[in-house]
Amino acid sequence: MRAAKQLAGVSLAAALAGCSLAPAYAPPAVPVSTSYRELGPWTPAAPADAQPRGMWWTVFSDPVLDDLEARAEKANPNLAAAVAAYDQARALAAQARAELVPEVDAGALDQRTRRSANAPLRVGGPDTYSTVQVGASLSYELDLWGRVRNMVASAGAQAQASEADLRSVRLSLQAELADDYLGLRGLDAQEKLLQDTAAAYQRALQLTQILHDGGNATGLDVARAQTQLSTAKAQISDVAAQRALLEHAIAALVGESASQFTLPASQVALPQPQVLVGVPSVLLQRRPDIAAAERRAAAANAQIGVARAAWFPSLTIGGAAGWQTAGGVDLLSAPNTFWTLGPQAALAIFDGGRRKAGVEAARAAFTQASAIYRAAVLDAFRTVEDELALSNRLAVEAKDQQDAVVAANRTEDLAMISYRQGASTYLDVVTAQTAALEAQRADLMLNTRRLQASVDLVRALGGGWG
Repeated sequence: MRAAKQLAGVSLAAALAGCSLAPAYAPPAVPVSTSYRELGPWTPAAPADAQPRGMWWTVFSDPVLDDLEARAEKANPNLAAAVAAYDQARALAAQARAELVPEVDAGALDQRTRRSANAPLRVGGPDTYSTVQVGASLSYELDLWGRVRNMVASAGAQAQASEADLRSVRLSLQAELADDYLGLRGLDAQEKLLQDTAAAYQRALQLTQILHDGGNATGLDVARAQTQLSTAKAQISDVAAQRALLEHAIAALVGESASQFTLPASQVALPQPQVLVGVPSVLLQRRPDIAAAERRAAAANAQIGVARAAWFPSLTIGGAAGWQTAGGVDLLSAPNTFWTLGPQAALAIFDGGRRKAGVEAARAAFTQASAIYRAAVLDAFRTVEDELALSNRLAVEAKDQQDAVVAANRTEDLAMISYRQGASTYLDVVTAQTAALEAQRADLMLNTRRLQASVDLVRALGGGWG
């Protein structure tokens, strides 16, 4: 009969150990459209499997950029901090999982004690004695209400969120480095243009000086030519200053001192990549910040189960066994053995509303995490639409700007020919030169903006995360 009762008790405990007080979880619902509105010729849609993964920046075919990205992966301090945070989250998850198995501890004691002769309820025995003890103890909480399992689930979801945070930091680092590098190469192109322009202006100044000496040009023409040359030189210095700032920013991203870091100038033309967009539903899987927000919502949902389990009694199985003696050499002998084994139950009767407040706080935390997740999703779609619109509009703008460059260069050539023939003043030349330089610089800056927009679009789509 006693065995039957014990078996029934064990069966009931096993059945209760399978329950959980956490609400059934599903990712918070957010409306998702079937396609992006701003798709265009420079952002063709394709399945996610065709999108660049891993080293997505290789689409620019620049070995210097490839090397910088590799150096940043190894030496960037912010990325190292994110890796450490992820390692910490994994360790905390492992610590939570340890609650699922019994804890066994071992101990030893060797002490000398003297009792007071006037101790309360003292009955005989020596005043001074020794105690020598060796043994082990066991403790295990029967997870009747899912408290431990929900703690494990919450810690696991937090570790997954930390992993997504790491991906997000890595993607932001890669994109910021690529953006700064493309901006620097754009400034290299502008500097080359300005140097060539300054050389052309120098020749124009010499021609004007010759014409002036021959009586075929006025001093005003010489002054205007000198102004054009000096302005171009000033612009070269301004571009050099901007380049220095970007070079310093790149040094910090790759974990090096700005005082010792240099990037030689290069005028290699970089290709304009076409970014494969995919469908909106895939964005929820690719964006690491969305994944992190969803995992934190799941962790908050599990914490509701932890808080609700506090309402119910806890049951712990405890035991201890070993050898104990008052001294001597026969410690490990049968007469000195001891053991204890049994369950311990605890149930709160009155706590002043502490457990109720804990459940309400857990529910509010889940509501907050759900709202943060929905905000992350909506912001992700907004960002993608922004970058799609920018990429497509810049592509159209680039074509018109190239036409403007051709026309401005033609105007400059005609103005110089007309001036040499004495059919126009040097003011016409200056006006044409200024327009041509502005058109060419605008074309170079637009090309850089398009390259940077493609980087921002890759970041908005989740980069190389798979």
